[in-house]
Amino acid sequence: MNIEATHLFVYGSLRVGFKDPAYSYLSKYFHLIGEGTVKGKFYFNGSTPVAISAEDNHFINGDLYELNNEEDLKWVMVQLDDYEGLNVEAGQRPLYKRDLVSVLINGKYCMSWIYWFNGNTDNMIELEAAEVSKYLHQQKK
Repeated sequence: MNIEATHLFVYGSLRVGFKDPAYSYLSKYFHLIGEGTVKGKFYFNGSTPVAISAEDNHFINGDLYELNNEEDLKWVMVQLDDYEGLNVEAGQRPLYKRDLVSVLINGKYCMSWIYWFNGNTDNMIELEAAEVSKYLHQQKK
């Protein structure tokens, strides 16, 4: 993995305006660049929207952040990996995976880290971006 990427793309409860406890951590180490778009699809896992990468013309919206201090990169990413459940016991499968993605923002592309859902979506309902936005807004009330 290219550990030099200093951007983070979030598409769920870590977006601006939501009350997830991890948002204060995120805003301490990153600053918001703005809203961007990546190739991906949303699904509903029964309790929350999740996203997977897509090669076709499916896109998801989210917020692009940039790390404030590049020297913090390794430590910050270890903390985010822990939050996203990447650090599991031997034999267990992580719920998410961290990957590099090309984000379209303000007419330009930027490489960024993203956490994709790492499970099977075969029995999940695919969601449109507007449905995800509505769900997240209901959760922040």
